[in-house]
Amino acid sequence: MKITEQCVAALSWTLSDTLGEELDVLQDPVEFLIGGDDLFQIIEDALQGCSAGDTVKLQIEPEQGFGEYNEQLVFLESRALFPDELEEGMSFDGSALPAGCNPDAPHDALYTVTEIYPEHVVLDGNHPLAGIALRLSLTVRAVREATEEEIGSGTAGTGFFRITPMLQAPGSDSLH
Repeated sequence: MKITEQCVAALSWTLSDTLGEELDVLQDPVEFLIGGDDLFQIIEDALQGCSAGDTVKLQIEPEQGFGEYNEQLVFLESRALFPDELEEGMSFDGSALPAGCNPDAPHDALYTVTEIYPEHVVLDGNHPLAGIALRLSLTVRAVREATEEEIGSGTAGTGFFRITPMLQAPGSDSLH
C-alpha cells in the first residue's frame, strides 16, 4: 500500500541538526496519521506515494517545523513561586503556571525551566527545537488504512515531537 491522505504510516527516523549532530533516533516504528495533526506538512508531502521500505531524507527549516525562536516567550520568574524540587528541564503548561507569574505569559505555551538561580527561574515557552534547521531521515516501516476513529480525531495517537509537562504545577489538577 502506498501512502496517501488519511492512512497511517509506521515510521522510524534519525533527526539531526545541519551540522550532523544527532538529536533523536527512533528505531522502533511509531504510527502517524497522514492527513491529520501528527506530522508537519513538509513531512507529509515528502511521504506521499511512499511504501513500506522506502526512505526519505529532507531538511526542515524553522518556519516549516518548530518555528523561529521568539525571545518574547522567555520569562524570569521568582524562585519562591515554584516547588522546592524544581529542576532544569521540567516543564509547565502555560495555563497552570503558579499564581504570581507574569500575566503576559501566553497560557497556550508549554514552558521549560532552562535555568534556576537562588532568587529567579528562567521559563522558556519556545519549543526546544525552535529556530533550528533540521535534517530528517525517515524510513517507512508499514502503511495501513486509517480507522474512522483516527480520522475523526485527526491523530493516530501521537504527534511529531509532542512535548508533555513533566511536573504538575501547584493548583493544577491535570497534566497536558
